Amino acid sequence: MASINAGKVVMGTIAAGLVINVVESVMNLFVIAGPMEDLLASLGLPPMGGAAMGGFAVLAFMLGFLVTWTYAAIRPRYGAGPATALKAGFAVWAAFYFLGTGAYVLMGMFPLSLFLITLAYTLPMMLAAAYVGGMVYKEE
Repeated sequence: MASINAGKVVMGTIAAGLVINVVESVMNLFVIAGPMEDLLASLGLPPMGGAAMGGFAVLAFMLGFLVTWTYAAIRPRYGAGPATALKAGFAVWAAFYFLGTGAYVLMGMFPLSLFLITLAYTLPMMLAAAYVGGMVYKEE
Protein backbone atom coordinates (compact mmCIF):
# COMPACT_ATOMS: atom_id res chain seq x y z
CA MET A 1 0.00 0.00 0.00
CA ALA A 2 1.38 3.38 -0.98
CA SER A 3 1.90 6.05 1.62
CA ILE A 4 0.13 9.39 1.50
CA ASN A 5 1.84 11.98 -0.69
CA ALA A 6 2.17 14.90 1.75
CA GLY A 7 3.07 17.43 -0.94
CA LYS A 8 -0.05 16.61 -2.91
CA VAL A 9 -2.16 16.78 0.25
CA VAL A 10 -0.86 20.34 0.71
CA MET A 11 -1.73 21.20 -2.90
CA GLY A 12 -5.19 19.65 -2.49
CA THR A 13 -5.62 21.51 0.80
CA ILE A 14 -5.02 24.83 -0.92
CA ALA A 15 -7.44 24.02 -3.75
CA ALA A 16 -10.18 22.67 -1.46
CA GLY A 17 -9.66 25.51 1.04
CA LEU A 18 -10.13 28.08 -1.71
CA VAL A 19 -13.43 26.49 -2.73
CA ILE A 20 -14.65 26.53 0.88
CA ASN A 21 -13.47 30.11 1.46
CA VAL A 22 -15.19 31.44 -1.65
CA VAL A 23 -18.53 29.76 -0.92
CA GLU A 24 -18.48 30.60 2.79
CA SER A 25 -17.57 34.23 2.04
CA VAL A 26 -20.42 34.70 -0.42
CA MET A 27 -22.94 32.97 1.83
CA ASN A 28 -21.89 34.70 5.05
CA LEU A 29 -21.49 38.17 3.57
CA PHE A 30 -24.55 38.26 1.34
CA VAL A 31 -27.03 35.47 2.05
CA ILE A 32 -27.11 34.72 5.77
CA ALA A 33 -25.48 37.87 7.15
CA GLY A 34 -28.75 39.22 8.59
CA PRO A 35 -29.88 36.04 10.34
CA MET A 36 -26.35 35.49 11.66
CA GLU A 37 -26.20 39.03 13.09
CA ASP A 38 -29.60 38.45 14.72
CA LEU A 39 -28.36 35.18 16.21
CA LEU A 40 -25.22 36.79 17.63
CA ALA A 41 -27.25 39.66 19.11
CA SER A 42 -29.71 37.20 20.70
CA LEU A 43 -26.75 35.47 22.37
CA GLY A 44 -25.39 38.81 23.60
CA LEU A 45 -22.39 38.64 21.26
CA PRO A 46 -20.98 41.46 19.13
CA PRO A 47 -21.06 41.31 15.32
CA MET A 48 -18.18 39.41 13.78
CA GLY A 49 -15.12 41.47 13.05
CA GLY A 50 -11.99 41.02 11.01
CA ALA A 51 -10.25 38.72 13.49
CA ALA A 52 -13.16 36.27 13.41
CA MET A 53 -13.29 36.43 9.62
CA GLY A 54 -9.56 35.70 9.43
CA GLY A 55 -10.02 32.83 11.83
CA PHE A 56 -12.80 31.38 9.68
CA ALA A 57 -10.55 31.63 6.61
CA VAL A 58 -7.93 29.57 8.44
CA LEU A 59 -10.59 27.07 9.52
CA ALA A 60 -11.69 26.74 5.89
CA PHE A 61 -8.17 25.69 4.91
CA MET A 62 -8.13 23.26 7.84
CA LEU A 63 -11.34 21.75 6.45
CA GLY A 64 -9.64 21.66 3.05
CA PHE A 65 -6.82 19.70 4.63
CA LEU A 66 -9.21 17.36 6.41
CA VAL A 67 -11.18 16.53 3.28
CA THR A 68 -8.07 16.09 1.10
CA TRP A 69 -6.34 13.96 3.73
CA THR A 70 -9.51 11.88 4.16
CA TYR A 71 -9.63 11.32 0.40
CA ALA A 72 -5.97 10.25 0.41
CA ALA A 73 -6.57 7.94 3.37
CA ILE A 74 -9.61 6.14 1.91
CA ARG A 75 -8.31 6.07 -1.67
CA PRO A 76 -6.57 2.67 -1.29
CA ARG A 77 -9.83 1.07 -0.14
CA TYR A 78 -12.30 2.79 -2.50
CA GLY A 79 -10.04 3.59 -5.47
CA ALA A 80 -8.96 6.88 -6.96
CA GLY A 81 -11.53 9.18 -8.50
CA PRO A 82 -14.55 11.39 -8.03
CA ALA A 83 -16.73 8.81 -6.24
CA THR A 84 -14.13 8.41 -3.51
CA ALA A 85 -13.67 12.18 -3.25
CA LEU A 86 -17.42 12.58 -2.79
CA LYS A 87 -17.40 9.94 -0.03
CA ALA A 88 -14.65 11.90 1.74
CA GLY A 89 -16.56 15.15 1.27
CA PHE A 90 -19.75 13.67 2.66
CA ALA A 91 -17.93 12.23 5.69
CA VAL A 92 -16.30 15.56 6.54
CA TRP A 93 -19.56 17.46 5.94
CA ALA A 94 -21.49 15.07 8.18
CA ALA A 95 -18.97 15.33 11.02
CA PHE A 96 -18.34 19.05 10.84
CA TYR A 97 -21.55 20.68 9.63
CA PHE A 98 -24.34 18.20 10.33
CA LEU A 99 -23.22 16.77 13.66
CA GLY A 100 -21.17 19.75 14.84
CA THR A 101 -23.75 22.43 14.14
CA GLY A 102 -26.62 20.07 14.89
CA ALA A 103 -25.45 19.84 18.48
CA TYR A 104 -25.92 23.61 18.84
CA VAL A 105 -29.44 23.30 17.44
CA LEU A 106 -30.28 20.66 20.04
CA MET A 107 -28.98 22.95 22.80
CA GLY A 108 -31.11 25.84 21.52
CA MET A 109 -28.08 27.96 20.60
CA PHE A 110 -28.58 27.83 16.82
CA PRO A 111 -31.98 28.22 15.11
CA LEU A 112 -33.29 25.31 13.07
CA SER A 113 -34.05 27.57 10.08
CA LEU A 114 -30.45 28.79 9.89
CA PHE A 115 -29.20 25.23 10.38
CA LEU A 116 -31.23 24.02 7.41
CA ILE A 117 -29.93 26.86 5.23
CA THR A 118 -26.40 26.03 6.33
CA LEU A 119 -26.85 22.35 5.52
CA ALA A 120 -28.30 23.21 2.10
CA TYR A 121 -25.25 25.14 0.95
CA THR A 122 -22.48 23.37 2.85
CA LEU A 123 -23.16 19.91 1.43
CA PRO A 124 -22.59 20.89 -2.21
CA MET A 125 -19.73 23.14 -1.09
CA MET A 126 -17.97 20.31 0.74
CA LEU A 127 -18.58 17.87 -2.10
CA ALA A 128 -17.08 20.39 -4.55
CA ALA A 129 -14.11 21.02 -2.24
CA ALA A 130 -13.53 17.28 -1.89
CA TYR A 131 -13.76 16.80 -5.64
CA VAL A 132 -11.24 19.58 -6.31
CA GLY A 133 -8.87 18.48 -3.53
CA GLY A 134 -9.15 14.86 -4.62
CA MET A 135 -8.46 15.63 -8.24
CA VAL A 136 -5.31 17.56 -7.26
CA TYR A 137 -4.13 14.71 -5.04
CA LYS A 138 -1.99 12.04 -6.73
CA GLU A 139 0.15 9.38 -5.13
CA GLU A 140 2.81 9.43 -7.84
